[in-house]
Amino acid sequence: MRYLTDRKRAVGMGAAKSGTEHHWSMQVSSIALLILVPLFVFTFGSALGGTYEEITAYYSRPFPAIVAALTMWVGMMHFKSGAQTMIEDYVHGLKGRLTIILVNCLSYAVAATSVYALIRLAL
Repeated sequence: MRYLTDRKRAVGMGAAKSGTEHHWSMQVSSIALLILVPLFVFTFGSALGGTYEEITAYYSRPFPAIVAALTMWVGMMHFKSGAQTMIEDYVHGLKGRLTIILVNCLSYAVAATSVYALIRLAL
């Protein structure tokens, strides 16, 4: 019979030792989105309903373009982290790993496409 403490039994089990880092990244992106989303709404709202030329001229200015790009990028990275946590909790095995890969690819693709579209619009 082995006499192990509860701590010795728990070593090597459970978390992948990245929970704190993941928690802080989610907190930081949440606070960033708390600032960026209202800025995006106010900057996008003033451009809403304009013609193509007006929108192109509006997003040629650096502030609205940077706010829109940051909002999309931080929003998609926040989505990626949250979706990955949900998938890890509820989907197991090969299906879970494939779903995580799909979500990561989707979030990076949406973020890159939106930033590319803003760059094309601004230039």
